[in-house]
Amino acid sequence: MIAHTVQYPPDFVTLPYPIYVRLNEFETNDRFLSHRHPWGQLSYSASGVMALTIEGRPFRVPPQYALWTPPEKEHDAHTLQGGRHHSVYIDAALCRGLPAEPCALQLSPILKAILEDFATRRLNVPHTPADRRLTEVLLDQMRQARCSDSYLPGSNDPQLSRLLDALQHCPGNNDTLAQWAEQLHSTERTLARRCQRELGMSFGEWRQRLRFLTALSMLEKDLSVLHIALDLGYSTASAFIAMFQRRSGLTPEQYRRQHQ
Repeated sequence: MIAHTVQYPPDFVTLPYPIYVRLNEFETNDRFLSHRHPWGQLSYSASGVMALTIEGRPFRVPPQYALWTPPEKEHDAHTLQGGRHHSVYIDAALCRGLPAEPCALQLSPILKAILEDFATRRLNVPHTPADRRLTEVLLDQMRQARCSDSYLPGSNDPQLSRLLDALQHCPGNNDTLAQWAEQLHSTERTLARRCQRELGMSFGEWRQRLRFLTALSMLEKDLSVLHIALDLGYSTASAFIAMFQRRSGLTPEQYRRQHQ
């Protein structure tokens, strides 16, 4: 059994400021107890991968994305890979214009820079007019961010959920959709339609996202890029590196050095 540390949410009842920023360093498999609060929350992993469950729905977000949790939504979380995690708490009155349901937001470089600036200066609340303007820009950037239902969505469809569960247990599985259809007593066309309807993306895109998330955790360990590539079903390291670079903008080794 893997040991973990239980983390607790902030103990204040009202926010010290309408936009409150936190930075935490977490270990792999740290866990947050289920809770809810009257403010919205943006969760962003500058490094590492965090898994959250919001109102019973599972979400996983890599460093390029953040997860938005609207006010009063029950949620818990645990870290799949330790690292630096930013949280932004936003007063309910300022949540107008932000999504009403949980979703993954693709963060702009400006928004990331503001979070990093507050973290570097160890600021939770803005003390100067200039910093207050930065929080206004942060909120404006959140409202403009591209929103997707989830970076790696799940499904309650019985056949599709069996396929997704099997892949999560073995991300390196290279069976085609036609082969999965045969195992599930379905047809390739039917499964393809269900992927688009339930996941909002193709089977191939979902599997590649899963492999990318899995690679982030594997890079934390002392494993060679070739080892990771082969474990994830790639025939060559170069094919894996090309996928990883498209997803993150970095090669696997650059990512490893940057986040060690």
